[in-house]
Amino acid sequence: MNVAKIFGAHALILFLLAGCAGAPSYERPAVDLPSGWRGAPAQGVTATGERWWTIFSDASLERLIEQALFHNQDLALAAARVDEARALLRATDSARMPSVDADFQGDRLRLSERTSTPLPPGAPLASTNYRGQLNVAYEVDLWGRLSSATRAARAELLASEAARETVRIALVAEVVRGYFALLALDAQVASTNRALRLRTDSLALQKVRAKAGLVNDLNLRQLEAEIAAAQAQLPALQTSRTAQELALAVLAGRSPLAIVEGELARGPEEGEPLPPVIPEGLPSDLLLRRPDIAEAEQRLIGANARIAEARAALFPRIALTGFLGSESAALGDLFSGPATIWSLAFAVAQPIFQGGRLTAEIEAVKARERQALAQYQKTLQAAFSEVRQALSAQARAREAFEAENARMTALAEALRLARVRYENGLLSQLEVIDSERNLLQAQLNRSDALRAQRAAAADIVKALGGGWSGLGAAPFAQGPSAKQQ
Repeated sequence: MNVAKIFGAHALILFLLAGCAGAPSYERPAVDLPSGWRGAPAQGVTATGERWWTIFSDASLERLIEQALFHNQDLALAAARVDEARALLRATDSARMPSVDADFQGDRLRLSERTSTPLPPGAPLASTNYRGQLNVAYEVDLWGRLSSATRAARAELLASEAARETVRIALVAEVVRGYFALLALDAQVASTNRALRLRTDSLALQKVRAKAGLVNDLNLRQLEAEIAAAQAQLPALQTSRTAQELALAVLAGRSPLAIVEGELARGPEEGEPLPPVIPEGLPSDLLLRRPDIAEAEQRLIGANARIAEARAALFPRIALTGFLGSESAALGDLFSGPATIWSLAFAVAQPIFQGGRLTAEIEAVKARERQALAQYQKTLQAAFSEVRQALSAQARAREAFEAENARMTALAEALRLARVRYENGLLSQLEVIDSERNLLQAQLNRSDALRAQRAAAADIVKALGGGWSGLGAAPFAQGPSAKQQ
């Protein structure tokens, strides 16, 4: 009866201690979110889903993105980190299960005849022994140390998966931006070449007129100077185009041979801007769509679990061990009934004095949790700032394109009228050259404005977390008061 009371008292004490060592529950930090998107266009296209880049309707771009998603080395590196985190989770979780191993040994022993303890008469000096057994060990996770470590490892796995999705979204956005930058450079090179051909043809005509005495040397030298100016522009544009093409080839993960010798297929150089991209859902949905926010939250969850793991180290560790096997002097008798051996044991280890190491480790993991919380808040701030900036940039980029397009149209008509007036002797050649120069610059500006408008569309999809479907909503669909045990 007294034994039962003592056992019951000990069990009660252990239960109370286990409650003290329990893991602190995780609660998503409260966030003051806006009620709507400021600066969002009233109408436009909604870019969501796995293949959001199809809104550009460019088959060459789609093939390039598929190549990048399959071959890009940054994405491969992120995927390998996910595999590493998954393996570490399995390794951590395995500590919660019993460990079983087998061993077999055989030994031959001879004793000394001249020891201080003489052997009994007739005792053999040499002996042989064989032993085979299964060993079992299990740690009772009464304080939640092992389960907390598993929760932390699982959070780190989800964080690495979110990091991979961040890389994927950034990669696609970078390919889109680079592709349209390449198209803009193609258009600028083409516009410069057209201007060069027209000016070269004009120079040939003016030389004929100069021989006839209809044009003076001043006009001829001015035209030659304009041709040289256009020729000086061309190498810089071609250099930029080559650099952009090589950067895209690296993003697409092409081999060194393909980078050096291959060319990138692309669609039409010119085109119309994309309709405005509008956000889908409320601002709170950004917490579920943006993988960098999900990653920061999982880091916070993992840091929270590490606190429970560190606290549990202050309490006793209870280990159960045992073995079952056989031992005999003759190998033939090893598995007979009389040779059976077994053992059951338990051990309790309680830290008493560690020089403050355990409490220091608890303080360290608490500090890491505060760091993770600050990083989470910082990621939220950056995310909503990027969305606001992307919405504003999209509107401004479209306005800039419309203005540059109107300017190019007006200058094209002005050049046509200037040539007519020049042919009728009402304008000088210098004024025609000025009109040509202005039109060329307007064409270059229009190409760059079109690139900026398309890049702004990609930036807003990236800022909104568009196209992210790799993790699913389950781990991150918790409300602000949700708890993860």
